[in-house]
Amino acid sequence: MEYQAMMKLVTGAMAALLLSTQVSAEARYVTIGTGGQTGVYYTAGQSVCRFLNRGASDHNIKCNAPSSAGSVSNIVALQNKDYDFGFIQSDHQYKAIEGQAPFDKKPVKNLRAVFSLQSEILTVVVRNDSKINEFEDLKGKRVNIGVPGSGSRDTFDEVMQANGWDKNTFSLAAELKPAEMAAALGDNNLDAITYVVGHPSGAIQEALTTADAKLIPVTGDGIDKLLETATYFTQANIPGGLYPGVDKPIPSIGGKAILATTEETDPEVVYQLVKSVFDNLERFKRLHPAFAELKAEDMISAGITAPLHEGAKRYYQEKGWL
Repeated sequence: MEYQAMMKLVTGAMAALLLSTQVSAEARYVTIGTGGQTGVYYTAGQSVCRFLNRGASDHNIKCNAPSSAGSVSNIVALQNKDYDFGFIQSDHQYKAIEGQAPFDKKPVKNLRAVFSLQSEILTVVVRNDSKINEFEDLKGKRVNIGVPGSGSRDTFDEVMQANGWDKNTFSLAAELKPAEMAAALGDNNLDAITYVVGHPSGAIQEALTTADAKLIPVTGDGIDKLLETATYFTQANIPGGLYPGVDKPIPSIGGKAILATTEETDPEVVYQLVKSVFDNLERFKRLHPAFAELKAEDMISAGITAPLHEGAKRYYQEKGWL
């Protein structure tokens, strides 16, 4: 009897080990490309993973969201299968699908939208002693135009083109990362920084509190021309009351932040990710002030210029939203 009991115990242990191994083998890991660690993309990625990972015992999907160069590089990473999802600007979503620069050599026809989040607004912070009061005043100044490959840089390149500018328009065209901008502005190594970001932004807050600086409006004939031709941009305001000394809205242009993936991504994975966010939307909205005013009906339509992924559509249809 002792032998039989021992064999049952051994057999049970082996079965449990085999089951554990099978479960481990079936675990799926997904990666979300975000942006700089001071930006809203990074917080958004960490927040999505937080809710998706909470349900891992049910769906066996695990998530991580590393920092990245941002929108354009996230689209490239999606194509190279380095990431499963990535946060991108709505204008880059449009350009990728339509095969417009910087995607004119390789259109991204398999790009799919999952949902949109906060507004992304071109933001310009200038030193008060720089004598920059209008967007046109940036000419001849030391300006951070953004990291090559980032969505922020691509947007500013398009703005420069609309104004008839290039790098030589400025006495210095710096290419610093968002985490480096505020220090350079405060140390008087720059006159102005530019950043396409959701608000409030840690990087913008830092720049305005560590340097004697202000926000300026992004307006003018070149901006009007851009809004007429580039329908993926809209007039947008940086709200007043978010930053020290910024009491009134600051006019600019912008779009939406989009969580994107590709057509090939497993619909079940997309469904579970979407479900984890929308089933916890009120808690999700508390994770960053930029999410506070999100509404489900807007998140599945505003800024969505690529087709919705079928896994996302399945959840939205179940909820009666489509």
